[in-house]
Amino acid sequence: MSALLLSQLSAQLPDAEQIMNKTREQTMVGSMSATINLSINEKNGAKRNRTISMTTKSFSGGLEKRFIKFLEPADIRGTAMLIFDYKDMSDEIWIYLPALKKTRRISSTENGKSFMSSEFSNSDMGSPRLGDFKSRHLEGSETNNTWIIESVPIDDEKAGEYGYSKKISYISSDKFLVQKMEFYNFDNELFKTIEMRAFHTTPEGKFMVSDMIASNLVTNRKSEILFSKIEDKVKVEDSFFSIQNLER
Repeated sequence: MSALLLSQLSAQLPDAEQIMNKTREQTMVGSMSATINLSINEKNGAKRNRTISMTTKSFSGGLEKRFIKFLEPADIRGTAMLIFDYKDMSDEIWIYLPALKKTRRISSTENGKSFMSSEFSNSDMGSPRLGDFKSRHLEGSETNNTWIIESVPIDDEKAGEYGYSKKISYISSDKFLVQKMEFYNFDNELFKTIEMRAFHTTPEGKFMVSDMIASNLVTNRKSEILFSKIEDKVKVEDSFFSIQNLER
């Protein structure tokens, strides 16, 4: 398909960046808590499990704060993360390491690094700032009730931060929920996918991914995040989401 025809077709579809913004809004829950099982599956069949507690709360201006604490296994018990997931600026992430009794901020240059040795990256734990990407529809977008949107980092610096040259998102056009994401390396080769297998619907009519799998096509490793014991509208003070609380 020619670039001109694709451009004409894209002009007839809803703005791609507005769709990406809508997908973020759909997952902005009021407040909730859950237990998470993170399983890491090696190519040889070996499997490791990590049990995590998570509490999240939405604030004005599109800000969502998350408090994550590792419960098992023993060697990472007490490790905690605080995530400020902003709409219009880069996320802020802090991690507390009990063995060092030290909290450090994770810089934006570590967005593409592995989240706790899994196939998920640090940026996968939040919502990357939409302004860091240029998004457009791809051929076939809107067929089968699915938007197909390509997001390319705005410059080489952002591409280096996130660790990929482009991302393709498959989004349900009725509920604006991301069903699958494909990540391409700097040789334009597909190297990772994330599939959303289930969603939890909140009382406000929002949606939270409750089961997702990241697959590394280079190493044949897979990691799954599975939510359980989900509680909606939990009462949690704003002060809970603080660096001081990380170290308790």
